Amino acid sequence: ALSPQPESEVFEITDFTTASEWERFISKIEEVLNDWKLIGISSGKPLEKGIFTTGSWEEKSDEISFADFRFSVTHHYLVQEPSDKDAKEEPGEDALPLPMQDLLCMNNDFPPRAHCLVRWYGLREFVVIAPAANNDAVVSESKCNLLLSSISIALGNTGCQVPLFVQIHQKWRRMYAGECQGPGVRTDFEMVHLRKVPSQYTHLSGLLDIFKTKIGCPLTPLPPVSMAIRLTYVLQDWQQYFWPQQPPDIDALVGGEVGGLEFGKLPFGACEDPISELHLATTWPHLAEGIIVDNDVYSDLDPLQAPQWSVRVRKADNPQCLLGDFLTEFFKLCRRKESTDEILGRSAFEEEGKEVADITHALSKLTEPAPVPIHKLSVTNMVHSAKKKIRKHRGVDESPLNNDVLNTILLFLFPDAADKLADGFENRTSTSAGNNPPPENEDYNLFSQFKSAPSDSLTYKLALCLCMINFYHGGVKGVAHLWQEFVLEMRYRWENNYLIPGLANGSPDLRCCLLHQKLQMLNCCIERKKARDEGKRGSVSDHSPGGASGDGAKGGDHSGDNPDKEKEFGKSWESWSDSEEEFFECLSDTEDLKGNGQENGKKGAKEGSKEPANLKPEGRLHPHGKLMLLHPGEPLYVPITQEPAPMTEDLLEEQSEVLAKLGTSAEGAHLRARMQSACLLSDMESFKAANPGCCLEDFVRWYSPRDYIEEEVIDEKGNKVIKGELSARMKIPSNMWVEAWETAKPVPARRQKRLFDDTREAEKVLHYLAVQKPADLARHLLPCIIHAAVLKVKDEEAIEDISSVKKIIKQIISHSSKVLRFPSPEDKKLEEIIAQIMSVEAIIARARSLKAKFGVEKCENEDEKEDLQRFVNSLLEQPEVSVVGAGRGPAGSIIHKLFVNAQRVPSVPPLEEELRRSGSQEERRQGVQSEFPPPTGREVILRTSVPRPAPYSKALPQRMYSVLTREDFRLAGAFSADTTFF
Repeated sequence: ALSPQPESEVFEITDFTTASEWERFISKIEEVLNDWKLIGISSGKPLEKGIFTTGSWEEKSDEISFADFRFSVTHHYLVQEPSDKDAKEEPGEDALPLPMQDLLCMNNDFPPRAHCLVRWYGLREFVVIAPAANNDAVVSESKCNLLLSSISIALGNTGCQVPLFVQIHQKWRRMYAGECQGPGVRTDFEMVHLRKVPSQYTHLSGLLDIFKTKIGCPLTPLPPVSMAIRLTYVLQDWQQYFWPQQPPDIDALVGGEVGGLEFGKLPFGACEDPISELHLATTWPHLAEGIIVDNDVYSDLDPLQAPQWSVRVRKADNPQCLLGDFLTEFFKLCRRKESTDEILGRSAFEEEGKEVADITHALSKLTEPAPVPIHKLSVTNMVHSAKKKIRKHRGVDESPLNNDVLNTILLFLFPDAADKLADGFENRTSTSAGNNPPPENEDYNLFSQFKSAPSDSLTYKLALCLCMINFYHGGVKGVAHLWQEFVLEMRYRWENNYLIPGLANGSPDLRCCLLHQKLQMLNCCIERKKARDEGKRGSVSDHSPGGASGDGAKGGDHSGDNPDKEKEFGKSWESWSDSEEEFFECLSDTEDLKGNGQENGKKGAKEGSKEPANLKPEGRLHPHGKLMLLHPGEPLYVPITQEPAPMTEDLLEEQSEVLAKLGTSAEGAHLRARMQSACLLSDMESFKAANPGCCLEDFVRWYSPRDYIEEEVIDEKGNKVIKGELSARMKIPSNMWVEAWETAKPVPARRQKRLFDDTREAEKVLHYLAVQKPADLARHLLPCIIHAAVLKVKDEEAIEDISSVKKIIKQIISHSSKVLRFPSPEDKKLEEIIAQIMSVEAIIARARSLKAKFGVEKCENEDEKEDLQRFVNSLLEQPEVSVVGAGRGPAGSIIHKLFVNAQRVPSVPPLEEELRRSGSQEERRQGVQSEFPPPTGREVILRTSVPRPAPYSKALPQRMYSVLTREDFRLAGAFSADTTFF
């Protein structure tokens, strides 16, 4: 406030006109109407047919209070394109406000989805004032009248032509009173809501009487009333359709088929009917009064004769669906705490009396010369001894999985075991990655988005088997049992040099889940061990640079039993080359060089081996193009090098953590360099062995050409010569490369210390597998299960071809690839993905249910079949679908049949006696035993235009809507009056 002037102190004004709470409330309403620009004449085009359903509705809200009682004010409106300027000038002085014109508009009666006031009064916009969320309902009559008078005053003051409603009584009753004002005209919106229906109002003639009395029109021949009538019939029991899908029969599993469930695939479909009710609405849109008789003794309203039929279906709430159940049950495993041992009793991996804690003993046992391969490679033999041990710890009968099931599953996972080949080696071909679908197939490549595993891999199959066992065969116990058998099988294969089937060759694929990488790692170990054991047996002479090398050297000769499958899979051990070398920024060149070396290598190696066994050069692969050694001037040979150790992502992380922890001290840096240069040193030693008399520059020219800088210089004689030198970073004193080069001795790869200790790595993997709890397993394999579920849903959708489902599947894929890409995703996000998959399954099940009910497949006539198919698809996607040809079209006659059959059901439970009596009165009125049950809902709209309150008043729209269902009866009237002289 301004500081008061001294002379004005004497003069004091007391204001006796302070606004009351009520006046403040009214001004707040006016303020909101002003803010929302609802003041002045409303204009717009006449409503098009069906716009209430196809158009979009919006709302905006605000809060106001009356003293300390809070109200929310909401403006509901149909979004309309701004009309052209010409249309704006049309409304004359005395044009009726738009809402009053809408009362008589017949284009949008009975909209399938709309606010109740839209259905009752046909309005395109209105404002509702209702008690705010936690306030009590307005029940007392005086309060209701106070609110009504407030809105009346606010409308008068602002000139707003949008109808204003107040919500009174309890929320569930949906009771509104309201008003709309225009120049010299007013419409009152009133409502009656009863539980019990007075019998005279159950038919048309009674309703007409109410309407006419309410209008109280002074004219003697009353202008005609136009009527729209809708009767709704509900079909609840599809007596003649038993839901086709039975839950799969478990015992049949062993035969490979489970009641419609293919082994190793996820099941699909609903176990109960996903459609619970069918609602048929029969409509007479335009009837003039007097055309139809509908009174307490007789009715002309026969649903079969109705000009319009429309149908909606009520979906069962969360119907039980097989795929959804499988996913949810498997997801529950993730929350289990127990370890495998706790579930199955004492550890199955214990020997009779002694603990196998002494791992060194285990290692020495494993590193002894390998035993002669067992000739019969059969699943039962493999697990036989293990089983004996397990049985000692738990009674034979306690075994969660019976033998048949277990063997079926093991054969499914390890098809090579069935072949019982004399020797595991010839079997190599069948155990490779198998016949991969073309990698560009996007479904196949989903695994890299979901971080799961390829859909033809062992890991993926294992996930499906565990999922099935968890659901059908002893839940978590069955899972633990199968896992235990799986781990025993892995150890058996490692000890006996049998490769694991269903895994791509080469280094672990980091795009897959960790468990898959671990199994690939184990396969790498088996492959190296196998090559080594063959070498020990002396089956390969020293001349061939591959087989004899201490561990499968690059491009080695054991490619005979491994027909270079790496190339097809893209990531070979070579190309995944030395992670350590990234340190030297020369990875890409190395890759190129080694890659080329590999391709040409197969020829070169053979030629190299024909040379006389010179004592000096050893372990040569092939000459390197045109490069010569700088000093002796001999050709530079590419050496056979050791492959870098394959790594799984957890090992890579571990290594980078160790490297990071070494700190920046000189000692730390030295250690880090040593760790990172193990591979470099090995390659230098191989290079020295292959190229006697070489120098560091030669090595750098082959290994990292970017570090050898060549430039043209002019010598004393004036000739251009090319002079080369090492790059600046190679010349740093005591540089790591120089140090490594000095310590490197000329040792060929096969005599070097192994970079990759397969025995140690295999034991690490086997230990890792043995300690997995069922919960860890479920977490590892959940991406595979989601991947499988998505593929299953895609297949099923392809049969039905529902466009909305295609969109949802795309969303599921992009959502899942975001969530599953990171380690340990949140449970909530995983649940969302599962819920999305379940909703798609339910939609497809509904489509199938409707197809069966409408006999789409049985329909012979092609055109009719297409129409029915379209009809079924629209039922799934639209709130209400009109039936072409009403009761006489193809869909209509099927619906008619459905009702007739449902009526024939003889048994009537005593509870429904009373309803039947009311029904029989209904039937008496209709004159015949109807083929339809009594309607569940009757809606009637009556409209006319009459002068009120005096004969000389302007003729104005009057409208009354009535709805009658079993539990309530409502009349909603809008009565307009001319206020010019009243």
